[in-house]
Amino acid sequence: MFLISRDFKFDAAHKLEKYHGKCESLHGHTYRIRVTLCGEPDEEGMIIDFLQLKDIVKREVLDQLDHSYLNQIIDQPTAENIARWVWNRLKIPLTNEGHALYEVTVWESEDAFVIYRGE
Repeated sequence: MFLISRDFKFDAAHKLEKYHGKCESLHGHTYRIRVTLCGEPDEEGMIIDFLQLKDIVKREVLDQLDHSYLNQIIDQPTAENIARWVWNRLKIPLTNEGHALYEVTVWESEDAFVIYRGE
């Protein structure tokens, strides 16, 4: 089995209404997400074309989240909840006979991230 990943970035604002501290006020981040698939190379020698992966992530995730107010899209948009939301948006479009979604990583800052591998 191979793992293949691609990183993406988006900017968004949020506030954590159920949290008590600095982050309960409106603020923004430049998020980084990594989408990782597992699978075996096809007859072309690839698990998935990186361009195809980019197009799917752009359509299903980035077009919704980039420059948005996350609270209007995701309840209590913590890094954990964002990762689960991304997973749910990508699981079906990124699963076929040759590959499947393996994990989603979301960085809220340069050194703080969460990894989600589904239910």
